[in-house]
Amino acid sequence: MSETMTLPLPVPASAGPRRALTMLTALALVAGSVPSPARAAKVERGPVDNPYVGATAYLNPEWSVRAHAEPGGAAVADQPTAVWLDRIAAIDGTPGRMGLRGHLNTALAQGADLVQLTLYNLPGRDCDRRVSYGELAIDELDRYRSEFVDPIVAILADPSYAGLRIVTVVEPNSLPNLVTHTSPRPAATAGCDRVKAQGSHLAGIGYALARLATVPNVYAYLDASHHGQLGWSTDGAATAALLHQAASTAGSTPSAVHGFTVNVANYSVLREPYLDADDVVNGQPVRDTAWIAGNAYVDELPYAQQLRQLLVASGFSVRVGMLVDTSRNGWGGPARPTGPGPSTSAEEYVEAGRTDRRGYLGNWCNQVGAGLGVRPVAAPEAGIDAYAWIKPPGESDGASDVLGANRPYEPMCDPTYRPHLFPTVTSGAMQNAPPVGEWFPAHFRQLLANAWPPL
Repeated sequence: MSETMTLPLPVPASAGPRRALTMLTALALVAGSVPSPARAAKVERGPVDNPYVGATAYLNPEWSVRAHAEPGGAAVADQPTAVWLDRIAAIDGTPGRMGLRGHLNTALAQGADLVQLTLYNLPGRDCDRRVSYGELAIDELDRYRSEFVDPIVAILADPSYAGLRIVTVVEPNSLPNLVTHTSPRPAATAGCDRVKAQGSHLAGIGYALARLATVPNVYAYLDASHHGQLGWSTDGAATAALLHQAASTAGSTPSAVHGFTVNVANYSVLREPYLDADDVVNGQPVRDTAWIAGNAYVDELPYAQQLRQLLVASGFSVRVGMLVDTSRNGWGGPARPTGPGPSTSAEEYVEAGRTDRRGYLGNWCNQVGAGLGVRPVAAPEAGIDAYAWIKPPGESDGASDVLGANRPYEPMCDPTYRPHLFPTVTSGAMQNAPPVGEWFPAHFRQLLANAWPPL
């Protein structure tokens, strides 16, 4: 049991039925037991257009305990977050952490109808980074199929879970890297060039989609990164074509894709209230400024809606929906602008008026100044199935320091590092961060303080 799970939390007298059940479930976890299914989920069975509508989403008690233990964390401790299956051992569970079947049983015990999972273990994962947190080498596609995807699908196909709507986010930070981080792009890495040549990402994702499609109550959402990676005019069509290729590989068809995710574990703001990508200030388009750097977007919702149109045009169903991860893109707090920037120059207009305070759109690790975003909600906009908390707030993106010979240095998590494409700014990462996936109290408290909308 991890340190954050050692102290049982009392059930508040004012807690509602679901909060009380969550706290009791947390106590069971601390005691080392996992609830068995209490009753079948209550939503209508069979495929639906939007699995989030009308459903009660599963509240992961492991995350809820950690959130509740932080000052002010009770305000959001009852929000649903996704369960990340990021290694083979996560399927059966590790010391102090439930496995997949434990989460599904607990969902039924809560009376939840919807469970959100993230599959994140491709061979050669994180090919764009100096540190690969994946366990499978580029040539271990067979292990990905037989030891990761197949056991997951076997559990999801258990009739006990047929009443759950199971949303699966398929492999964040994978296919988009084959657009932006392969030769001849300036951000190309040797790892991504090897992954592209090997074909392991396409074959792995195609296989996962094909197998998930055999379970009627599973809804697969394929990841499509965020506007800070794929928002340039050269990226949209290439991204849509690549996603379609993956969905047509290894036995999959585009019909296996229920929708797409954007901004997973990222920080791109939903909408910039005082800035538009088409603004012109003193005769200068804001797209020419250093921060926007030619991007077609300044925020995530327009990117998601436009990308959806490109995906439909490439051959996906007109019914596909988008999920936007809003877990850490709030950017509230005292640094949030209260109005447009000055019109003296485009640079000043952008710098003073933007709510996303990152120095560089590619900054992704434990960002200083970030806050919780819009709380999870179904069908908030046309074409958007949900705003969801896919990345559990408070879990670290990576360690800020060198961890030794067996844990290579990840520069983007170093607060002093300057990205090589934008050397005038730093990584924006917080200090004293623990390794990826571990609880980072200081970051969670910052997310609470800078939440937007405010808590």
